[in-house]
Amino acid sequence: MNRPEILPVSELPDVARLGLDSPLETLDWVGMSGIHQPLVIRDGAANRAVQSRVQIYVDLADELAKGIHMSRLYLILDEHAESRALSAAGLKLMLASLLESHRDLSTQAFVQFDFDYFLRRKALVTDNSGWNSYPVTIRGTLQNGAIVLELELAVQYSSTCPCSAALARQLIQDQFEADFGADGRVDAAAVRAWLGTEQGIVATPHSQRSTARVLVRLAEGLETFPITDLVDDIEGALKTPVQTAVKREDEQEFARLNGQNLMFCEDAGRKLQAVLNDDDRLADFWVRIEHHESLHAHNAVAIVSKGVDGGYLPLP
Repeated sequence: MNRPEILPVSELPDVARLGLDSPLETLDWVGMSGIHQPLVIRDGAANRAVQSRVQIYVDLADELAKGIHMSRLYLILDEHAESRALSAAGLKLMLASLLESHRDLSTQAFVQFDFDYFLRRKALVTDNSGWNSYPVTIRGTLQNGAIVLELELAVQYSSTCPCSAALARQLIQDQFEADFGADGRVDAAAVRAWLGTEQGIVATPHSQRSTARVLVRLAEGLETFPITDLVDDIEGALKTPVQTAVKREDEQEFARLNGQNLMFCEDAGRKLQAVLNDDDRLADFWVRIEHHESLHAHNAVAIVSKGVDGGYLPLP
């Protein structure tokens, strides 16, 4: 069987390079999504390996060009991922390389990495620990000569309703009066035993797994991504992040933390607003708090942004 002749690269047809007979509309973004790319992320002083899903684009600004060179985008992404850890500084270099590879066609570049980020989290009391997963997005945009780097992540935590807690306390008070009378004379040992029974604690407040979604714009000059620091700050402000490996001692401490940190979605939003406002590594932020209600079939939501001129709008 005769095999087809393999032509030199210089003789292979390149339809994308063919000029058009007349101008056409320009396109805002052209590129690829759904790329599976292993990465090493520079997180503060640490390097961590992740498996990312990538979107990468440039615009098509030349009215006489049929298309962009998609293979160039892929190869630049792969070269950067293979040769160095992805840092804030490195992402800026990647964006510049993307634009340089299309200097006759494009004026802007964009790349986004989505991945699950695993952090080892210690139990509250015991020496146990386990892996917690945080969905993370890193995004870089080069437009009008300016580079914007963004970091987005989500943290899950437990929220106990203050209203439900107050109503439960009232029912417990009513049951106490019914069981011990209203004369003011009670035996301390009997009360202690009563407090340990289901008949005594007749009601408990409702709590639910909740999610804090945080989007930040990184300040100029930042060299690395503050992923772990941001997770630590968010969990430290909320006090009740979901746990991994727990024994009864840890579960009891989790119950105590929930009881000492009752919060509506508004409370959680204000806690994160305060801690993010104090972080000078963040030029802007947008927060969405969502409490997945156990009382209702719908969720309770709070939105807050930093409120800088030209920054994120406080939209859901």
